Amino acid sequence: MDDTALMPKPSLSSKSIIDDQIAATETSKPTLFSMKAQMLEQGRTDTVLAATEDLSVRLKVYASGGENELHAHPDEDHVFVILQGSARFYGPDGETQDVLANQGFMMPKGMLYRFHATSTDECLVMLRVGTPNFQGQAKDDRIGADGKPLVGDTKANRTVPVVFKDGVYFGD
Repeated sequence: MDDTALMPKPSLSSKSIIDDQIAATETSKPTLFSMKAQMLEQGRTDTVLAATEDLSVRLKVYASGGENELHAHPDEDHVFVILQGSARFYGPDGETQDVLANQGFMMPKGMLYRFHATSTDECLVMLRVGTPNFQGQAKDDRIGADGKPLVGDTKANRTVPVVFKDGVYFGD
């Protein structure tokens, strides 16, 4: 049986991430989810696995070398757990922390950070658990180092087009 039909679809824009998280909150029942994801040649994906009003679980995949720009989430604590690959996280003053598979990194709300995938032979795959409460957050839930809104899927945030690896999946 082809279980890719049961695989959650990635949210390919900032708006779809919010829409998918809000849609996921529309149940009061437990949510079973799969952490299977298609690997990438280029770009990054973000897949909403489950969410309540106060908690979200997302699977993030970054192609080797993929990165984002220095930013903060003013109203959201979140944690990253590395499932595959490795990443280097950067703080606002250039401080760094290398994070490997089976390690995690907690980001308090308002903390400026960025990261990039440092693994060269595999994609970075991370579980992201956060406290977004989109219904209660300010409109600009992601800000850049200059304090202005920084939309996740923009050139300013180092976004490049997604190119999937045919037939290659995490979670097989």
